[in-house]
Amino acid sequence: MKISIASGKGGTGKTTLSTNLSSFLSETKQVVLADLDVEEPNSGLFINGELIHQEDKFKMIPEWINNNCQLCGNCQKVCNFNAVMKLGNRIMVFPELCHGCYACSELCPTNSLPMKPKKMGELKHFKLKNFDFIESKLIIGEEQAVPLIQQTMEYVDKMFPKKDIIKIYDSPPGTSCPVIEATKDSDLILLVTEPTPFGLHDLKLAVETMKELKKDFGIIINRYGIGDDKVITYCEKNDIPIIAKIQNNRKIADLYSDGKLLYKKIPNVKTELEKVKDFIIKYQNEKMI
Repeated sequence: MKISIASGKGGTGKTTLSTNLSSFLSETKQVVLADLDVEEPNSGLFINGELIHQEDKFKMIPEWINNNCQLCGNCQKVCNFNAVMKLGNRIMVFPELCHGCYACSELCPTNSLPMKPKKMGELKHFKLKNFDFIESKLIIGEEQAVPLIQQTMEYVDKMFPKKDIIKIYDSPPGTSCPVIEATKDSDLILLVTEPTPFGLHDLKLAVETMKELKKDFGIIINRYGIGDDKVITYCEKNDIPIIAKIQNNRKIADLYSDGKLLYKKIPNVKTELEKVKDFIIKYQNEKMI
């Protein structure tokens, strides 16, 4: 089962939920957590495991070979991202814009744009008893998160093919391409929000995105007790299940700043994680069996 933890905005508590839920579930099940917020992964701050594997990750970028090039300009025409341009008697390639779709390379009549590997980041795999943690991170200056997210998910599927393993993806914030990539193959989406006007605004964007992707989802309200009840009203009006409510608590902030898991120290957090676990089990029984 694949579960993505997402939100419409940053700072709502995705990583808090991802790390605590993964650790909590691993007490009784085999769990894999993958941090797909590859631009700034931070789940590893809360998970102290043994590093068992590390590898560089590459994306494929075209390289212009001018020996046989006829300067037909076909490469520029087929590139949807303006990553390849014909300028005078040269073909210019802009790696930062390239999405590695191979169109320019495969449709070049003279094979003048072979694809070459370019390092974009690295992947690390940590092990803790019944719990595996995968973290990927873009190198400085790399702009595109989607290729690394895609390769990270492929690594998880390759290493953990068994169907009884719960795979949890800590998704990037927002509703842009990286989020789409991190959620498109998941069975269930857990949307984390906060009970504020800003939180509600971005929750609506996230909900519309998940509806467009035709994904099943539920809401977890973090910092419950601040703000107002408009998030609850919105969910009730639109028949969106509210799975859990994590209370606003100064002790949570203290533990978080120390890089510690919450549910072992705060009873309310453990109680709410039990609700999330029950929701997941019920979903599995109703949808996947």
